[in-house]
Amino acid sequence: MMDLLWVGLVLLAALFLFLGLGVWVAPALIGVGILAMEFFAGAPAGSILATNSWTSGASWTMTALPLFIWMGEILYRTRLSDDMFAGLSPWVGKLPGRLMHVNVLGCGIFAAVSGSSAATAATIGRISLPELKSRGYPESVSLGSLAGSGTLGLLIPPSIIMIVYGVAAQVSVARLFIAGVLPGLLLLALFSGYIMLWSALNRGQIPPADPPTSFTQKLRASARLIPVILLIAGVIGSIYAGFATATEAAAVGVVGALLIALFSGALTRATLMDSLLGAVRTSCMIFFILLGAAYLTSAMSFTGLPAALADWIVAMKLEPWMLLVALTLFFVILGCFLDGISIVLLTTSVILPAVQAAGIDLLWFGIYAILVIEMAQITPPVGFNLFVVQNLTGKDIFTVARHSLPFFMLMVIAVVLISVFPEIVLALPQAMVGR
Repeated sequence: MMDLLWVGLVLLAALFLFLGLGVWVAPALIGVGILAMEFFAGAPAGSILATNSWTSGASWTMTALPLFIWMGEILYRTRLSDDMFAGLSPWVGKLPGRLMHVNVLGCGIFAAVSGSSAATAATIGRISLPELKSRGYPESVSLGSLAGSGTLGLLIPPSIIMIVYGVAAQVSVARLFIAGVLPGLLLLALFSGYIMLWSALNRGQIPPADPPTSFTQKLRASARLIPVILLIAGVIGSIYAGFATATEAAAVGVVGALLIALFSGALTRATLMDSLLGAVRTSCMIFFILLGAAYLTSAMSFTGLPAALADWIVAMKLEPWMLLVALTLFFVILGCFLDGISIVLLTTSVILPAVQAAGIDLLWFGIYAILVIEMAQITPPVGFNLFVVQNLTGKDIFTVARHSLPFFMLMVIAVVLISVFPEIVLALPQAMVGR
């Protein structure tokens, strides 16, 4: 075991060295895999790399990934953020906090059609932040709620990182999508609840309400949200009802997004090409990282490190909660330096055998891991959502991080809740199986 411990430490040091030198994540993973193969496993590094290059991408499940990315790219180039602010603001005017709830609800809706936390925060923030500032809303809660709610792009399905985890952990992507619904709604409730509590305690900082609008006017304003709500219902509903797989639902989503863009007048040759190129760039980046992670996984299995780690966990008889506390800290620290997809692919090969050895459900663990990685998206110095909000506002990243701290703590509460009550994650997938 001690020999394997030294192997693990050497490989970990090599990975951080590559990343510290500015090497891209995928080549860094491949480089560490070659090092493990050549010096610690005695396996043919070249032929295994060639095999993994094919098998890591030749997955039917992965075809959903570029489709969902393209759907988000199409909608990013429409007037969806304008429609959300206009459609949601009349309904939240009576709540404590008023228009600050638009950040939370808008991010929740856009998360369900984008799958990306950065795209969610950028799309909603470019409309909501100037509006909230011009109306005199407090900057601290406006920035914090946007940074925190933007992370919902990882959790609320369809989520890109869920597809990546599902493929890496061999867990049903459709069940992951369904499992993310209730935790996503839980976070929405926690964020809005905090805004209401803060506003009730700081009434003097909330500007006066807008003039009242009639129910008919509210419905007329909300009509602009009907297409995107129908799109969400079509994508998630078709999976839950068993009519479509994740890949087929992704195709439905792309067609729906194209129709929304067409009828809103946003679908031009230029926007279509931009959305295609954006989807290709993002998909290629993810597939390249997936290739590197698959190769490193093979290298790790040849060294025997994952199996030894799993045996060590069993021998120590660690309680599952102790393992989860350690992994939470580990994921948050990694999130200071890596994006969410890289974290999932980097850690899967080593962590999942230990997780299985501790008797933790891999479906539940996927939602838990994504929720913790969401926390890392607003953790300095390299929280991606912090950079997005910084670019939108010009504030320094530590100011944005300070404003985001309450929402980070709310995510900690959500992690505790799904750990104490795992049914929050598992109830809908179990009902889906029973249908």
